[in-house]
Amino acid sequence: MPTATKTSAKASKGASTKTAPAAKAGRSDAPDAIELLMTDHREVKALFKEYDKLVKAEADAGEKQVVAAQICVMLTAHATAEEELFYPRAREVLGEDEDLVDEADVEHASAKELIAQIEAGSPDDPLYDAKVKVLGEYIDHHVKEEEGEMFPKVRKSDLDLDAIGEEIAARKAELMGQAGDPH
Repeated sequence: MPTATKTSAKASKGASTKTAPAAKAGRSDAPDAIELLMTDHREVKALFKEYDKLVKAEADAGEKQVVAAQICVMLTAHATAEEELFYPRAREVLGEDEDLVDEADVEHASAKELIAQIEAGSPDDPLYDAKVKVLGEYIDHHVKEEEGEMFPKVRKSDLDLDAIGEEIAARKAELMGQAGDPH
């Protein structure tokens, strides 16, 4: 069966990087691990853009706090699922390129520190907007490395990305539920 998975993964590689929301509905049509993680990347990038618009519009603190909280919850669930389920398997198949996973782990640690500061703070704090902006910059850098280097190498492996995708989706749903988020 790994050959079929690898074939479908290669087929989806040439397809558009956008995953249709309807693909999440059925289990057999669920996105593979890499598609799921890339969807998360796009969704959180949109939230950072929304936050930036609120800053430029001088929106009230409550609106900014809601978006910042969404960013933090989403990134925490994404990073946790990635660290628990994707990175260990990626490390196994990357061989001499496993340093990509080490770098990603370090980037996650930096992001988690900023997330903790944002969650402990308030939009009225002098550095709050700067912390959200820097977190966005960290994430942009991290996403470029994952999508440009790690993901293509993992996709070429024999990992069952469909099965890992299902595990990631379930773990994220569990984590988001714990955070009180309806997603």
